[in-house]
Amino acid sequence: MTVNRCSKCLTPDTRPEITFNSEGICDACISAVERHKNIDWIEREKEFKELIEQYKGKGEYDCIVASSGGKDSTYQLLKVLEYGLKPLVVTFGQCEITPTGQHNLDNIAELGVDHILFRLNRKLYKKLFKIGFELAGDCCYVCHLGIFSYPIRVAVEKKIPLIIYGENPQSLYGGPKEARGRKTMDKSWLPQFGGLNNLRPEDLIGMDGITETDINPLTYPSDEELKNANITALFLGSFFSWEARENLDLVKNNGFKFAPQKIPGALATYENVDCSYVNIHDYMCYLKYGFGRATTQASIDLRNGYFNREAILPLVEQCDKELDLKILKKFCEFISITEDHFWEIANSFKGDWNDN
Repeated sequence: MTVNRCSKCLTPDTRPEITFNSEGICDACISAVERHKNIDWIEREKEFKELIEQYKGKGEYDCIVASSGGKDSTYQLLKVLEYGLKPLVVTFGQCEITPTGQHNLDNIAELGVDHILFRLNRKLYKKLFKIGFELAGDCCYVCHLGIFSYPIRVAVEKKIPLIIYGENPQSLYGGPKEARGRKTMDKSWLPQFGGLNNLRPEDLIGMDGITETDINPLTYPSDEELKNANITALFLGSFFSWEARENLDLVKNNGFKFAPQKIPGALATYENVDCSYVNIHDYMCYLKYGFGRATTQASIDLRNGYFNREAILPLVEQCDKELDLKILKKFCEFISITEDHFWEIANSFKGDWNDN
C-alpha cells in the first residue's frame, strides 16, 4: 500500500478521518483556506468579548484554562488574561516531565494566576500507561483522558461554568467538517475526536485491578452534573486566528522555554517539549499510519507559507521514523517490560501502508 500525501501539504491519506478532494487536497488545507478567507475574525473577537462578559466577576474565578504548560496552552492563558478574565489554570500531570517542561509548568504561576496540578498516583498511572500502549498502541492514552476530562471535573466541583481550551484539533489537523467548525467541546466530542482509539474509560474497569473509583478523575462528568453546573467549554482558536509560529514571540517573551535540542521524531524545538516519552508516541503513529510528528509540524507550516514542499519532504521522511534507543530503554523500564515485548506490541500495530 502506497502512502499518498496531500498535494498542498504533506498530510497522508492514512491519517485517521482525513479526506481529500478531487484535486488531492486534504481537508486540513481546505479548512485553513476557509479560516483565512471565509471567517471574519473581527466579528469572532467581538463574539468572544460578548460571550465572556457573562462570566466575569460571578465567582472566585471567571474561567478555567486547561493547560499542559506547552506553547499553545501558555498562549491561551495569555490571551485570557489579555481580555480581563481571572482564570484558574488546571493541569493534568504528565507521566515523566522533562526539565524544560517543568520550567514551563513552574512559569504558569509566574504569570499571576492560581494553578492546580493534578498528579494521578504513580502505580495507577503506570498501569494505565501500559494498558494504553498494549491495547491501543498509544502510551499517551491516559494523558488524552486526563487533559480533556479532569479540568471539566474541577469546573463542576468548583462551579466554574466556563472552560477554555486552545485550538480545535480537527480544524488544525483535519477531520470531519462538522467537527472542524465546532466552537465548543462537549461529552460527545471526547470519545469521537479526543484520541481515545476506541478504548473508553469504562473499558478499563477490572483490568489489572483497576476500579471505577480509580478512573473517576479520568471520566467525563455525567450529563446531569454538566447540566447542573451549566458548563461551557470553548475552543479559543474558534475566535482568534491561530498560527503557531506567530504565537511564539508572545510565549517566549513571557517565560516559555524551547527544548535545548531537536526532539527525536520532530522538526521543531518548541512543541511537545514537556513529555519524556513523546518520541514513543510519535514513533507508534509512524508505525500505524506512515507519518509522525515531523509530517504534522511541516504540514501546518506549509499551510501558513513556510518552507517549500518538495525541499522539506526528505527531511520530514527521515525525522518521522526516528526512534531514540535511550528513550526506548527508559520507556520500557517505566512500565516494566522488556524491549522484546515492546517490539512485539509495536509491530502488532503496523499499518497496511508498511509492507516491510
